[in-house]
Amino acid sequence: MSPAALIAGDAHPRLAQDIAREAGLPLLPAQVGAFADGETRVKIEADVRGVHLGIVQPTPAPVGERLVTLALLADAARAAGAASVTALMPYFGFARQDVRGASGEPRSAQLAARLLAAAGIERVVVLELHSSALESAFPMPVAQLRADEAVLPLLRDRGYTIVSPDAGGMKRAQRYAMALDAPLAAVAKRRTGTDLAVPLQVLGEVRGASCLLVDDMASTGRTLAGAAQALAAAGAAEVHAFFVHAVMAPGALERVRAAGVRRLVTTDSVRALAEPGVEVVPVAPLFAAALRAGLR
Repeated sequence: MSPAALIAGDAHPRLAQDIAREAGLPLLPAQVGAFADGETRVKIEADVRGVHLGIVQPTPAPVGERLVTLALLADAARAAGAASVTALMPYFGFARQDVRGASGEPRSAQLAARLLAAAGIERVVVLELHSSALESAFPMPVAQLRADEAVLPLLRDRGYTIVSPDAGGMKRAQRYAMALDAPLAAVAKRRTGTDLAVPLQVLGEVRGASCLLVDDMASTGRTLAGAAQALAAAGAAEVHAFFVHAVMAPGALERVRAAGVRRLVTTDSVRALAEPGVEVVPVAPLFAAALRAGLR
């Protein structure tokens, strides 16, 4: 059986260490830096000939640079004789750009997936894509993990009403409501521009309830904040939130807290929010299990 190992990109080296430890795999040294003109430079500093190699690299901001780094590491591994290359992407940037909203716009998610294939990546392991349908955009097999196993134990016995902050998140909210045997509600909204949305109304009974907003990511925080305000206006007693990916832009956390969200739970798919009152759930066990099942 060919050996297996991991290398870390520059986006989340701590998570790469955690996954390697959980999976019982060596973490091989690799350099990620830049030339004087700013060009990304990578170098794998180990013999990877015949090795089934996993590259741990989520792609949060700066998204383009993280993606190019992943592609360069994959190309370097192929050139060095790796038996196979798997991308472990706890968070896949560009995932929200999977359809053309208007003429002249790209399908950035599909283009990013083709770039990874061109770099020699044969398999992708990712945590909760923005849309499950996006799996079909990848030319290679995709293993999409869910945060449920890691997160649900923290949410049980809290008496929550599970709330989707928009129509697009209903399937995820339904999944959590069923797993927790909890009531389900949703906030209807309409978008008014890029990264902007206006809540319309709450669908479901939330008066006097302890509500848990469930979403795949928090970026600007406007969706969660608007949904929290709508729930408060509808008579919710408390509002809490769980989001898988904490891709927080500047001011997002403050916006969510100002809207009255009391408890925040997220994962460490990107570098964790080192903030008081934010509970961070590790995802290394999920990726280690996926590696044990498919990388060796």
